[in-house]
Order: sequence, then C-alpha cells, then structure tokens
Amino acid sequence: MPCDRIEPLVTPFVDGNLPDTDRRVVEEHLRVCPPCHSRVTAEREVHDLIRARVPLLNKAEAPDALHAKCWELARHTPREAEATSRAPIAPAAAPRRLTPYALAASLVIVVGGAFVYQATDRSARVLAAELTADHLKCFALNRALGTHQGASAVESSMASGFDWRMHLPDDPQRAGLELVGSRPCMYGEGKIAHIMYRRGSDGAPVSVFMLPKSERTAELVEVLGHEAKIWCVGNRTFVLIAKEPRAEVERMASFVQASLR
Repeated sequence: MPCDRIEPLVTPFVDGNLPDTDRRVVEEHLRVCPPCHSRVTAEREVHDLIRARVPLLNKAEAPDALHAKCWELARHTPREAEATSRAPIAPAAAPRRLTPYALAASLVIVVGGAFVYQATDRSARVLAAELTADHLKCFALNRALGTHQGASAVESSMASGFDWRMHLPDDPQRAGLELVGSRPCMYGEGKIAHIMYRRGSDGAPVSVFMLPKSERTAELVEVLGHEAKIWCVGNRTFVLIAKEPRAEVERMASFVQASLR
C-alpha cells in the first residue's frame, strides 16, 4: 500500500483502534518504509507523553506564551487539515497540508508547554524536546508554504528582530548544508531565532536555534529521535537539532560554531 493510503491510518494505529486487518497492513508497510516508521515513532512518543502527563495537565494552567504559540500555530494551519486527514490524499494535494510530524509536534508543544516552561531553565532534555517540536513544526510549515530566504535576508531579519549582527557560515555546501530561511519562535516568555537548513541529497532538515540572554552548559542530548547539540557563546545559547548520527551532528555544530557568534 502506498504511503498516502497509510497516512490516515497512522493515528488510529498508534491509538490501538484499527481492526486486525488494517493493523496488519500498516505493520507490513512499516517494515519496508523508514519514513512512515519514523512518523509512527514520533506519534507514539506524543501518545505516551499525553498518557503520562494527564494528571498534571488536569491541574496545569498554560502561561500566556503558550497561548501565543498555539494561536500562531492555528493561524498557519490549513483549515482543511482535519477534514483531509480522514481520507487518502492525492499526491498533488499533499504539500498543501501539514504532515503528521507537524501534528505530533503541535501536541508536544501543547502538552509539554502546559507544565515544562519552568523546567526548561534546568533541564537540557526538556529544552531539546521543546525545540525539536518547533523544528518539526517549522519545517512542516515551510513545506506547506514553500518559503525560502537568502543569506542576506536572514541576516537582516536577525539584526532587526533580535539586535543580533550575525553572519551566516560562508559556503554552507562545504558541510552539505543548504539554507532554507529563518523564523522567530515563541519560547518561555520571549522569542528565539530559528535558522533552517536542509542537508544532503534527501533534504533532511537541520535547525539552529539561538536563545538570547541565556547561558547553558555544552551538551549533546537525544530526544524524540533527534540529536540536539547545545553550546553557549557569551549570553546566547545555541542549539543545533537534526535527525542524524551523533558524530554528524557534532561535525555540523562545529562548522556552524566557527561562524555564528
């Protein structure tokens, strides 16, 4: 069965609500399709997170920054996403809606944000989890909207939005990277910078986040199937996130560190 026919079955499969016949079809497809297998893994992470945090969610009140992030996500989400997610999608229509990764990321933001905003000041894993959710969400939006920025536009955006006079790495192709663009993301009680790249022939997404007025210990952590390299320069914290082997993430981070300040 092709991937676009599997897509509407993923969530009921993760929830355990599929009939045996459909479940076996999905399982057989996942054995031979790494992208769909990764997608199911992401949804399972979210499913487990929701179940584990139900008691806390019943008591928690979301902060204003979380409300703002949810409104931002809702504003960019195609209205037909819910309706089309219940039926197979023609290949030509697929780029115009959010992928299950984006929906999973949205749930991480909503479910996680309700109780971890204070924890992010202490936990590198929580920081990495929330930024990984933003990483997935922003690349899904980029695919849906088809936006692209050049280096000068990104540098200008960083200067005007964050008072950060930075220069992007010269010749990113040397590290196998292609610049996609940048976005501001909501985080905690403020705003952070998100610079997006794609890597290699398959265009695998790579994110570099900059958290202003933040100082963190250098670490490399794994969360939600991604590696997150954290480092600090002055009063700025940087986090590079990619679904790549650790050695490759370290290599890309070293390349970026040589230029960004």
